[in-house]
Amino acid sequence: MKHLIYLSILLTTILSCSSSYKTTSKSSEKKLEEAVLIENDSLEYKIIITDIGFSTYLNTIAKPANFYSQNYYENKNIFYVNEWNRRANNPIRYGNFYENSIDYNPNIDYGLDVNYKLYNYFKFVEYTNGIKFR
Repeated sequence: MKHLIYLSILLTTILSCSSSYKTTSKSSEKKLEEAVLIENDSLEYKIIITDIGFSTYLNTIAKPANFYSQNYYENKNIFYVNEWNRRANNPIRYGNFYENSIDYNPNIDYGLDVNYKLYNYFKFVEYTNGIKFR
């Protein structure tokens, strides 16, 4: 069975019902940003990030995947996941922003792509919400 994590689902039924919406102008139709899917099929592991702007962040602000090593991303993700889960388990103090905990096992090799995108999701949260995980 696949492990499935939904990180900070900020969109409501709009995303699940339709991938586009119509503006008041009949001639233009804008697409909502699609969810970023992070997965490693061989490990049966999947993360779906639906935050608006994350895809744009990955393509414009985030450094390229090979900027840091996989080991660097893994070490950072261990820290970020632990801090995220600590906050997710304490909603009275941190609110409902951290709705879901993240099942990240440092003994599993998730690969560069998964670690890169997970790391950048945490950087995206810091960037867009002014949250510091330090």
